[in-house]
Amino acid sequence: MISKERTDTFINSLDTGNSPFLDEIETESLKENVPIIRKDMQGFLKFMMAVRKPERILEVGTATGFSALLMAENTPDATEITTIEKYEKRIPVAKENFIRGGMQNRITLLEGDATLILRELEGEFDFIFMDAAKGQYSNFLPDVLRLLTPGGMLVTDNVLQDGDVLESRYAVTRRNRTIHSRMREYLYEIKHHPELDTVILTVGDGIAVSVKKKDAH
Repeated sequence: MISKERTDTFINSLDTGNSPFLDEIETESLKENVPIIRKDMQGFLKFMMAVRKPERILEVGTATGFSALLMAENTPDATEITTIEKYEKRIPVAKENFIRGGMQNRITLLEGDATLILRELEGEFDFIFMDAAKGQYSNFLPDVLRLLTPGGMLVTDNVLQDGDVLESRYAVTRRNRTIHSRMREYLYEIKHHPELDTVILTVGDGIAVSVKKKDAH
């Protein structure tokens, strides 16, 4: 059987790549040990931007702004992106990157705890990307669903946790057991939620792709 690592390496070798500016942001982020979305996830997001053509995007988890910039570069100028970040050290870096990329008028950065910000946020978004604190996904979900337009798409990253989520609770290290159980609960919830159709894919570190049913309220 072909290993996933070999398959991923081959598929990623075919990728057309990103703009020099995004390559620069990626290099800077990795140098500072700031995690960004993996290569195959980057390709998936670019493809989703082309297919869905979202008009209003919400991102939960900005980091250095790489994924927000990638989505901005692959959508029309009219597409608006709102992104949320809690970590104070990363906020000024992301803001500066948005200015460097000429995207400061298209990307709005909301600073603070996503749970509190989502609770107060209004309007509708037709594409939501969650890549923040993995143990909080279930807490984010009620407001994310409220903000997601019927027919809109929710993409949740890193749901397989490098394979840990497949293991027994007692097979993972003690410090990871809470996040392990919370991720399993989240995956069960979105797979069985009456307002969602969800598929879980082995792209990158695992992604859940959910579409809000058009008759959902």
